[in-house]
Amino acid sequence: MKKTHILAILVIAAAIAIILSTAGDASTYVSFDQAFQMASNGNTTSIHVVGELKKDAEGKVVGLEPGPDQLSFTFILVDEAKKEQTVYYNEPMPPDFTRSEKIVVIGGFQGDRFVATKILLKCPSKYQENKLNARV
Repeated sequence: MKKTHILAILVIAAAIAIILSTAGDASTYVSFDQAFQMASNGNTTSIHVVGELKKDAEGKVVGLEPGPDQLSFTFILVDEAKKEQTVYYNEPMPPDFTRSEKIVVIGGFQGDRFVATKILLKCPSKYQENKLNARV
């Protein structure tokens, strides 16, 4: 075999190995019901749930509780299927958490509670155009 053929085979093998290793870490977006069902069936892969914080009529966040260690916290997230679920996060609250428009929690169910290992925020200030009223 020529050296170029051997090199091509090695490059293809490396590409396949990279694709297979990243495919194992891939996560899916599901609702809380689907996540609970997956956990009940023994599936322990990390999943994504998209939702919004539960707010009262005045727009204040409901169910936000600091943990006993003051480093973790729990909150109520309403997924896209309108199911409310208490989420536990064992890290400090991210900045602008209560101002976020949408929240993605990554984790899974442990027993009857959802434990997030990572939180992704979509803050409205980053994605909305600022409208300035100029007085002439």
